Amino acid sequence: MRLLALAFSFFFYILAPSPVAEIPHQSPQDFDGCSIDGDAQTASLQALNEQKNRTTPPMKSQIDSAITLEAVLVPGNDVTRWKPSQGAIVKGYVINVKPGGPETVNCHAKDLPHTDTHIEIALNPGDSEGIKHMIVEVTPRVRAIMAAKGKNWSTPNLHAILIGKKITVMGWMMLDKEHCSASENTNPGNPKNWRATCWEIHPVMELAPAP
Repeated sequence: MRLLALAFSFFFYILAPSPVAEIPHQSPQDFDGCSIDGDAQTASLQALNEQKNRTTPPMKSQIDSAITLEAVLVPGNDVTRWKPSQGAIVKGYVINVKPGGPETVNCHAKDLPHTDTHIEIALNPGDSEGIKHMIVEVTPRVRAIMAAKGKNWSTPNLHAILIGKKITVMGWMMLDKEHCSASENTNPGNPKNWRATCWEIHPVMELAPAP
């Protein structure tokens, strides 16, 4: 029992919520040579990338208690269901954790420290179908903030300690329009759909074990 308690204490230390500060010694507009809008070429994608690269958490007044994982996964066209100005706190089981790969938001970086971490969460631990998952994402900027606090939010570490666990996630709602064609709510019945919705929590600002 003592070993179990120590393991849980370590897990909680790595993931426990704490106040988020700006990245030390870097402009919030720039991160390791990549601007806040990445290397996107269109105004709409630049604006989307600026949402993804936020580094301050939503205030309490901005968190909408109506946004739960159950509400997010309700079927139907959900493009106007939420707003990117809303913060959210959701609880779910982690089904998978993987690198996001090269994207305009991170100037097409390929190394893990400079790519997003995709975390797939579901209502139940046995929900293996992608169309039952919501995607929440840890960004390189927030990962660096957490590293400065002694918290390891690297993709390999989150993969090792989160899969199968029920977690609480807090962050900003963000409609990733680039994935609406692969989401069941906005393109129902598409055999290539790999997610329930193109709404995400992105960026994730806090992670902790769910009570």
